[in-house]
Amino acid sequence: MHRSWLVFLLALAGIYLIDQSIKSIFLAGWRWESDCVSLTLVYNRGVAFSMFAFLGPWLKWIQLLLLAGVLGYVLHGGHLKRYSLPLGILFGAGLSNIADRFVHGGVVDYVAWHCGFDFAVFNFADVMIDLAVVWILFLNLRNN
Repeated sequence: MHRSWLVFLLALAGIYLIDQSIKSIFLAGWRWESDCVSLTLVYNRGVAFSMFAFLGPWLKWIQLLLLAGVLGYVLHGGHLKRYSLPLGILFGAGLSNIADRFVHGGVVDYVAWHCGFDFAVFNFADVMIDLAVVWILFLNLRNN
């Protein structure tokens, strides 16, 4: 197996397992509240800020198709070698959130910020998706 595939698959599996493990804690009923942050289970039936929730059960299939399309683009364009780690993080997090939709009917979110302003409830996978996108953008801009 080529090194970049190994890095990609290990990152994907690692992020997926970490995210699902954290979510299992909240699915078991754990919660915590403070003045600024609440850690409590919320099911997001849409995407960011609950957008597209009206798509209902179609949303998981659309997201799966989009992720497959991105994978096809990455493989066809030969981008895996250059971006194997951030792409593994991105795909592991994306697959974890999509798996939630199939198993729980919505993405398992649990971090709510409410200090000074209310922010969308999110999870570890959401943070990893943001990190991966910023990382890919940085690598792309740095080499241009």
